Amino acid sequence: MDRKAEAQWFGDLKSGRGTMAVGSGAFAGPYSFISRFEGNKDTNPEELLGAAHAACFSMALSNTLAQRGKPVTNVTTTAVVTADKTDAGFAITKIALTTRGIVPGLSADEFKKVAEETKTGCIVSRALAAVPMTLDADLVG
Repeated sequence: MDRKAEAQWFGDLKSGRGTMAVGSGAFAGPYSFISRFEGNKDTNPEELLGAAHAACFSMALSNTLAQRGKPVTNVTTTAVVTADKTDAGFAITKIALTTRGIVPGLSADEFKKVAEETKTGCIVSRALAAVPMTLDADLVG
């Protein structure tokens, strides 16, 4: 199954601007050097990468727990993608995942164990394996 996204860029790196959109039409928006590296309110590729990672992780964790007989009420994951300037230029230097789950009948230790397995097992995590990742996983409620 193929998924499509598109981006356009106009102008030079620092003063230029661009737009990006996902093929489903669910998202389209502007981006720029400032939104990527100086933090204005427009989106950026790293933010979208974080959204994809958080969504994949939540879905994969929920599926693994259900397969083990522990259906999930809710899993919420946040992914913070850090881009820093390195000697080789800008790079994604780390991803910090924070996940919270409501899973009746599951211990906190088991939730953390399955979340750690998912950190290396979800397809977006596997695609991003070259980037150092941390995980903070806890049950709530």
